Amino acid sequence: MAALCIGQTAVPAVGYECRPDATGAAAGKSFGGSAPAATGGAQNLGKGFFCPPCITRFPPNFVRQLSIKARRNCSNIGVAQVVAASATDRPAAVAAAMAAAPAAEATEGLQLGGGGAPAAAVNGANEVLLESLMDSGVSSFPCKDTQEAKNHPSQRSSTLAVHGGERTRRPKVQDTLTIPICQTSTYTFKDTAELIAFQEGTFTSFEYGRYGNPTTNAVEEKISSLEGAETTLLSASGMCAATTMLLALVPAGGHIVTTTDCYRRTRQFIQTVLPKMSITTTVVDPADVTALQLALEQNNVSLFFSESPTNPYLRCIDIELVSKLCHEHGALVCIDGTFATPINQQALALGADLVLHSATKYLAGHNDVLAGSLSGSKQCLSAVRALHNILGGVVDPNAAYLILRGLKTLNLRVNQQNRTALQLSQALEAHPKVARVHYPGLESHPEHHIAKRQMTGYGGVISFEINGDLETTSKFIDGLRIPYIAPSLGGVESLVEQPTIISYWDQTPAERARLGIKDNLVRFSCGIEDFQDLYNDVMQSLDAL
Repeated sequence: MAALCIGQTAVPAVGYECRPDATGAAAGKSFGGSAPAATGGAQNLGKGFFCPPCITRFPPNFVRQLSIKARRNCSNIGVAQVVAASATDRPAAVAAAMAAAPAAEATEGLQLGGGGAPAAAVNGANEVLLESLMDSGVSSFPCKDTQEAKNHPSQRSSTLAVHGGERTRRPKVQDTLTIPICQTSTYTFKDTAELIAFQEGTFTSFEYGRYGNPTTNAVEEKISSLEGAETTLLSASGMCAATTMLLALVPAGGHIVTTTDCYRRTRQFIQTVLPKMSITTTVVDPADVTALQLALEQNNVSLFFSESPTNPYLRCIDIELVSKLCHEHGALVCIDGTFATPINQQALALGADLVLHSATKYLAGHNDVLAGSLSGSKQCLSAVRALHNILGGVVDPNAAYLILRGLKTLNLRVNQQNRTALQLSQALEAHPKVARVHYPGLESHPEHHIAKRQMTGYGGVISFEINGDLETTSKFIDGLRIPYIAPSLGGVESLVEQPTIISYWDQTPAERARLGIKDNLVRFSCGIEDFQDLYNDVMQSLDAL
């Protein structure tokens, strides 16, 4: 049995009642079941349990979690409330419990205030009822089949963003609409036989927090639905997802191919960590198919790994062509689709084996959580998942819930950011104080023809070069009033940065030039603010130069 929100025994579908007041008068209202009994155990229940009129039933698995010692240490009223909250679910258990009350009453003369039943009578009834509830198996709720439907031919991304991964992943805890936050580090089993069944795969549950969590699994199922993937692995950050993937899929002495324009920390890992395992790398221009073909022919390539669009120049990989070439030589293809999102680009459908996201960015979308995801086939992810379970880069259930909530508005946010970025990039390209704009939605972009073919939108990030030097560019950024100066992207707030300063300030001008990082480069991540407000803000800052 799993903790709090996971289990295997279904609770009977019965109604529930408003609770009687402290004097024994029934509230007189019943929901979904029969009218409250007027005599016998139910009448005694009203006299002895001191419950507010409107306490509804608690999840039965809440009762299960109270150890005998803990229950005995609870106040009479507190335990009575728990028992009363479960009473209408188990009327037979209530009757049995109240029948045991006189025996308990005879052994203790201490009275509860207000003319109620003796304390021992309440305690005795509570203990009997709680034990009967536990013994009868009212302790947990079933999860439905954990495998989300792989294909949703009639559902679009906006629908999948709201419902994907939840209809079959929602633990049955009081029929909650939202996925619960399962804040637990470990999971329990009722006996050894159940544990063995779990180990042999005939019983579905969880074992330990590093290996899985119901809230986290719901996020994974939703991302799988959006990407059209068989499975997804959620991890602590985008870099955690990338490094775990590289370590798991590239053997010692192996060879990878990556691209010139990429996130700096990814480049650092490839250049400084992988060589310690004798892993070599070929770096090619994102559009240089000839260089890729040569690298595949001259090396035993294990993996091609690139962003698309890339960071910060938003170059685009021809995913379909690259996948075809790599597969012909037995190499896997992993595309970092962080800048695209599954709303704008379906890398797996285009032929990639894996698609990676920094879920910190668009997927979560509110600049309040760190996470990464990797989606693909179970076969491709099995080795990554095994290493992930060892390294332990897990997401906290609270963070997983924030991602789950953010994903519900992914389509709305991304479409707004697409529109804003396209309009703003067109305005920037026409401005005399802007030397060049890098945005896949513009015809001037070197891979616009590729982006147009494989993307349905071009994303919310624009990179552009100011007509001026480092100082002039800094003046433009400082003159903006709406965007925050900060790293990251994809959130509801617009962010702006000067890559030279925020990411490469520790590099010499010569080294920055070698990497293609210009002092006058600006990266602008559009939020969901009104376009006209952002446009006016950018224009006033440019006009002030």
